[in-house]
Amino acid sequence: MTKKEQYKQYFLKHAANWEKYRKRRSYYWDSITEYCSYFIHKDNSVLEIGCGTGELLAGINCNKKTGIDFCEPLINKAREKYSGIRFEVMDAENISLDEKYDVIVLSNLIGVLEDIETVFNQLKKVSHEKTRIIITYYNRIWEPFIKLAEFTGLKRKMPDQNWLSTHDISNLLYLAGFETFRQNRSMFIPYKIPLLSSFINKFLSRLPFLNALSLNQFVFARPCPVTEDKDEEDKKYSVSVVIPARNESGNIEAAIKRVPEMGRFTEIIFVEGNSTDDTWDVIQQMYDKYKNKRPLQIMQQEGKGKGDAVRKGYAAAKGDILMILDADLTVAPEDLPKFYNAIASGKGEFINGVRLVYPMEKNAMRPLNTLGNYFFSRLFSWLLEMPVKDTLCGTKVMFRNDYLKLAENRSFFGDFDPFGDFDLLFGAFKLNLKIIDLPIRYRERKYGDTNISRFRHGAILLKMAMFAAGKIKFM
Repeated sequence: MTKKEQYKQYFLKHAANWEKYRKRRSYYWDSITEYCSYFIHKDNSVLEIGCGTGELLAGINCNKKTGIDFCEPLINKAREKYSGIRFEVMDAENISLDEKYDVIVLSNLIGVLEDIETVFNQLKKVSHEKTRIIITYYNRIWEPFIKLAEFTGLKRKMPDQNWLSTHDISNLLYLAGFETFRQNRSMFIPYKIPLLSSFINKFLSRLPFLNALSLNQFVFARPCPVTEDKDEEDKKYSVSVVIPARNESGNIEAAIKRVPEMGRFTEIIFVEGNSTDDTWDVIQQMYDKYKNKRPLQIMQQEGKGKGDAVRKGYAAAKGDILMILDADLTVAPEDLPKFYNAIASGKGEFINGVRLVYPMEKNAMRPLNTLGNYFFSRLFSWLLEMPVKDTLCGTKVMFRNDYLKLAENRSFFGDFDPFGDFDLLFGAFKLNLKIIDLPIRYRERKYGDTNISRFRHGAILLKMAMFAAGKIKFM
């Protein structure tokens, strides 16, 4: 008897009491549903493969949901309970749906598959270039404990399962044409013990080092980018470069001259805010001088802070790709095509500039600022579950369509960030975008003084980190 036949018999045998058994262990399953839901938005279409009686799909808040499973009695129960969800009897090895989905979930399924790579290859039939794959499964180091739970009756005994590390899962995904961009683990106690389970699972299981021992592992993947003709790629998108400017009058004309042409067109948007010098006057003069030579927009912000300026500029932007360039030009405008190439080629969906790789010019960053940047890079890499080496580099790039979704969901984090960097980073995390670092050379400012206060702004950053921990890590 094949492994698939063994499992088919197993699920048929237990279909009658499947809901009751799952309900008794709802604490464990609901935690998976809650975590997956965090990254799924109301306008997403979601497919769950191996949906059983449909509880995970029912717990997700989105507009369009489909579930497939090879066990007909389980699908019949799902249809009875959740009439608003589409359920189909279908083998994971032979998916015949005629739609593409934004999110595909495989929750604790890969352990019972006879050929995981074949199933992963099937996902291409129901994926588009922006599809997100979410795979949940037991951490391999828990295998003896799960077998012990089956032996003692705490868990129902199953036929032999596949036991895979996150590396095994990522490798099989890559062979099928998908790339992993985030991994995470959680949970030490899979049963509800009042106060104790919540504290240990919500906090302890997510701390560094301890996290590697957690029960549940989550793997996030997306289709590997398709290589396009370089000439087509270079003209595929338009670009808006937003330049917040406060007390930067000596850099305005240089910015216009030095920002390269990228994509179909490149517009420059100056957003002046609360300057005490003649920055706004110079911006207006330069607009009159260059408005017939290249696309320009100029405006003044009503609020305060770089974050407010970026949001105002992004709201007016016409380009497909949105870029931020600090008006001090410590990041060279000539480096912006690197960001264009990274996002246009699909290598990433949120491109984060990094100043901490190449040697800096002598006075580009003070030693205490450098130490602070290294500290926050470690902290936010842990928070965002992927390497982010430089959270405070002013140059960040994303697609306008993704930014519009981020802005629509901004209420989740709130208007908490005066800098703008973390509003975008946290929003990109919530949108489940692939964030990649792009090293650049950081140069000494040629005009004016920095607007950054090391200690006051450092305290704000710590406060935001604690806020983010509650919204991202210890949710």
